[in-house]
Amino acid sequence: MSDLLVTGIGRLVTNAPRGAVEAGAVLIAGGRVAYAGPAAGLPPSGREAPVLDAGGRAVIPGFVDAHTHLVFAGDRADEFARRLEGETYDEVLAAGGGIHRTVADTRAASFEDLAAGAAARARRMLAGGTTTVEIKSGYGLDTATEVRMLRAARAVSEQTPIDVITTFLGAHVVDRNADRGEFLARVIEEMLPACAPLADGCDVFCDRGAFTPDESRRVLAAGREAGLTPRIHAEQLAHTGGALLAAELGAASADHLEHATPGDAAALREAGVVAVLAPAVSWSMGAAPAPARMLWDAGVTVALATDCNPGTGYVESMPLVVALGCLELGLTPAESLWAATRGGALALRLPDRGWLAEGAAGDLVVLDAASETHLPYRPGTALVWKVVKGGVVVAG
Repeated sequence: MSDLLVTGIGRLVTNAPRGAVEAGAVLIAGGRVAYAGPAAGLPPSGREAPVLDAGGRAVIPGFVDAHTHLVFAGDRADEFARRLEGETYDEVLAAGGGIHRTVADTRAASFEDLAAGAAARARRMLAGGTTTVEIKSGYGLDTATEVRMLRAARAVSEQTPIDVITTFLGAHVVDRNADRGEFLARVIEEMLPACAPLADGCDVFCDRGAFTPDESRRVLAAGREAGLTPRIHAEQLAHTGGALLAAELGAASADHLEHATPGDAAALREAGVVAVLAPAVSWSMGAAPAPARMLWDAGVTVALATDCNPGTGYVESMPLVVALGCLELGLTPAESLWAATRGGALALRLPDRGWLAEGAAGDLVVLDAASETHLPYRPGTALVWKVVKGGVVVAG
């Protein structure tokens, strides 16, 4: 944590009530924002801090990636090619691929290899402006590997400047050749108690081919008893009731939601559940995207995330996700950026992230562009000039 004065900001996106500011400045003191607004209003004491001159560039809050699977071994590039040739996700899974293939590779990997791989991905994310990331387990499906994955996820925050929120996802799918009831009991009675000390949240894949709402309710209830925040993969492959379950349980987030309905949206809004959308996954899978416009217009809090994983969307870039939020989901540039910053922070229940206002974390990104609109306007272009984490320039 450090002091820093960012001056020469052409356009400052605060995500605070004052909105965007032209000719702005941000003062960070002790790692926290002490001032964010017009440069003309900067307190005189702030001029004593070390200076980063943005040179007329735009400044935005650091990205908060609220849904990833960064810890894994191996890759499934060949499966990606097979899908492009016409195989479906379910066909790949039935042939021994999909999640089960990554499970086998991850079980065979050491802690050191898992931690190193995840940290390498996190560093690339950091270079793209991500300053806080959620990391799930779920490629172990046994107690020892799930624990190893969560330890590796925690190690990411020790090896990189990124802040990490960890989520236990032992109920990803039923382990191959396992009895369904016995596996579910193992998740609740064995895996969860071992993993809870290493996790902040508990997730479950409530969808076709994974777990039913009743099974998911049991897992999330046990997770809550262990002190873990409930999250849920919902309505990705089919409409199965996961969104309504998220609302019933007051989950922090319902993620994916490609098959969500207006009724689901109303329930999520009333329960205060954040809709975490992953446009890179539907894009990669050639599937219909989540109904972001419907969810946003219904008053649901929307977040955007990479869902970085080795099978259905190996995307590490939040700037690309912002672009897809506009080009695939139909959000405006301002909405897409808000969802990738403040929306992600609310999904992770981190009130001090995703905005630039007094007391917020001193995490920001200086874009090599005049405005935030260049993110969707120029997808795939390296537009991150500097990344600041807690008042320290950590990338760029």
